[in-house]
Amino acid sequence: MKTWLLLAALALAPQAGSAKLVEQQMEVPVEVKNAYGKASAQAIKVTVFVDDSTPEPRPVLVINHGRAADAADRAALGRARYSDASRWFASQGFVVAVPTRVGYGVSGGDDVEDSGECNRKNYPPIYAAAAQQTLTVLDVMLARPDTAKDRSVVLGQSVGGATSIAVAALNPPGIVATINFAGGGGGNPKTQPREPCAPSSLERMFADYGRSAHVPTLWIYTENDLFMGPKYPRQWFEAFRKTGGDGEFVQFPPHGDDGHNLFTRFPQTWKPVVAEFLRKQGYAIKETP
Repeated sequence: MKTWLLLAALALAPQAGSAKLVEQQMEVPVEVKNAYGKASAQAIKVTVFVDDSTPEPRPVLVINHGRAADAADRAALGRARYSDASRWFASQGFVVAVPTRVGYGVSGGDDVEDSGECNRKNYPPIYAAAAQQTLTVLDVMLARPDTAKDRSVVLGQSVGGATSIAVAALNPPGIVATINFAGGGGGNPKTQPREPCAPSSLERMFADYGRSAHVPTLWIYTENDLFMGPKYPRQWFEAFRKTGGDGEFVQFPPHGDDGHNLFTRFPQTWKPVVAEFLRKQGYAIKETP
């Protein structure tokens, strides 16, 4: 059964004689449940980047976005692209897929990633919903003739970062590694800076993930993350490691006014770390500037 519809393909204008970065848009039907068991079925928008100068078959890299604290900001997300990071990963030979998940931006729909009130958070179902969408998108990408079937990477920012660890815990075939940027949940820098809701619940969740995750993971944070704070991420990582999870943890010093935005605002900081991690997994990553 065909599960996607190609909407458009846009070639980003190259210099004469240079490689061409092709940006495509797709709709991918997904089925998910929220924390209360209510099912949702709809199509989500997915943006795909390919550098046509790189050899086939190309490994797939999925990038998952985060979750704004306010409903209005979630609706205003638009179409998730992470264009700068996507361009860099595409130049390294990946086909990059960036889903806009159910309940966000141009995809719209029910807020299936609502984890409840601050003092009664139920986190695992929201990451299960995000992970399910990730795997559905990945299945569509792996059906393309230009993709490698056994060399995929899942990466995410904030809630998307924690989703990458949730995916690792599922051990889907063909995924080689996952990368977590500023992953967690329940943060709100306006009302409770550095103090995410129910951090111990997140610690238990990451411990559960560690029991079943077998792929290498990379966790990247900063000391001035206003959503997650400086101490909880390390506790979450240690809980993951103690139960058997395979991972590396990097915490950078403060960056900007909120280090939670490291992935989008400070790529020159994280690129060398990510490049080295990917080289360890067998990817031929070029030297970073």
